[in-house]
Amino acid sequence: MPKFGAAHAPLLWPAVGLMGGIAGETWLGGQAAWLLALVAALLSALAARRWPLVQSLLVSACFVGLGGWLSASQSRALRADWPAGKTDFEAVVLTAPAEKAKTMAVDLLLTGAAPAEGGAALTGRRVKAYLHKDERSRALRVGDGLRVRAQIRRNSEWRRGRFDYRRYLETHGFSGTVYVASADWQPERVSLRGVSRLERTRLFFLQQRERLLQRFALSEGETDPYAVVAAMTLGDKSALTTELKEVYAQTGASHVLALSGLHLSIVYALFSLMAGGRRRQLSQLAVVLGIWAFAFLTGLSVSIVRAATMLSVYALLSLGHRDKMSVNVLAFTAIVMLMITPNALFDVGFQLSFMAVLAILTFMPLFGGLVSQQFLLQHRWLRGCWQMVGVSCAAQLGVAPLIAYYFGRFSTYFLLTNFIVVPAVIVILHLAVAVMVVPSLASLLLAVAGCLNRALTALSGLPCASIEGLHPSPAQVALMYVAIGAGYMLVRQLYSSGLLKEK
Repeated sequence: MPKFGAAHAPLLWPAVGLMGGIAGETWLGGQAAWLLALVAALLSALAARRWPLVQSLLVSACFVGLGGWLSASQSRALRADWPAGKTDFEAVVLTAPAEKAKTMAVDLLLTGAAPAEGGAALTGRRVKAYLHKDERSRALRVGDGLRVRAQIRRNSEWRRGRFDYRRYLETHGFSGTVYVASADWQPERVSLRGVSRLERTRLFFLQQRERLLQRFALSEGETDPYAVVAAMTLGDKSALTTELKEVYAQTGASHVLALSGLHLSIVYALFSLMAGGRRRQLSQLAVVLGIWAFAFLTGLSVSIVRAATMLSVYALLSLGHRDKMSVNVLAFTAIVMLMITPNALFDVGFQLSFMAVLAILTFMPLFGGLVSQQFLLQHRWLRGCWQMVGVSCAAQLGVAPLIAYYFGRFSTYFLLTNFIVVPAVIVILHLAVAVMVVPSLASLLLAVAGCLNRALTALSGLPCASIEGLHPSPAQVALMYVAIGAGYMLVRQLYSSGLLKEK
């Protein structure tokens, strides 16, 4: 039976406090006020050492103050007083151009810019650029340098439904937006000396990703299979069409298009196999380095960083034969990520990723007690199927309220979908590694992706494949999670009282 609570997951409540402080900063604001609250809570916690329970509560309050202060600091750092009117600046392209109705959207990293009002440096900041659509803008590639003359503006307050554009930009590290006419930019060889080492490293790996993606593209007629392979293996979703995204969303398979723990665990197993096990310390170090190289290669999305952090902790704890995957490890991962980038809390991928893993860690032991372990050990295929059912149902419990809130739908065939997509992802990732060595296997790789697309398209056409029009309020979402938590506690109590017995 899983152990869940402050005694067995001591980092859980500090993680919750940190999230509460970050969310609270949105309404309360004030960097100095949060710092004052942090100091007051810290001094109170030190003074309350004779009362352990009170001290524990005050430690969590410290994390509330820390979360608010870090969030206010990051928000202040991202906001820039851009020069009024048009200004000259140099930049490097970070993403392949994404076609819009009248423009090509690209992410730019400023490598040379005039100081902002007040003398603040702007080099090293990211901006979302919209270039006039023409052949030149379509031909841009990651790593290309540009000289631009345009007016950079602050992130706008534009909203559509529950989508907050300013929050989205700040969550992904953008300090402004810019529209660039065709005559206002030209290719230029730019220097990266003023850019941080981390950004230069990310740019290097993104350029390598572009080269690897070329191995998967065979012809113009294979756009959808290529788009799926690019998203599943290297995190590039720029080629995904709206229709293809809708098919995956209706069937509940969108999670396989966003790199996460499923993909990285497969990569971890491959690296572990290649590293061998003779010198365990060195092999685990090599595996961890490989995991983070892959994370950089795929663009360091929030879900992949979460998975990489957890797998790094897993590798470290495995050397001491400790409990490797637990709620405590998940809480530690959340604390580390949110202390570095507090705004990640508002990323939908962050919320879905953590809620899915939390649900799997808490509900899977409950599901495991419903079927005899001896029976499952005797029937390996049934054990694999039962694990798939348990993980799928647990993850769905964790993310269904959020999916309903953000996307307004519930996929009724999610269980059948996972029996299709999970084996397909395993095959696609293994074939992708093989293509790196034998490029001629790309045709087989795309054929597998094409079969997956056709299977999901057929599944999306079944009656009631997706329940649409679900738009719960934040209070209703909270009540759903309260109900799920209450159900979890009830089942645990039934096990503890002997009314339910593990088989």
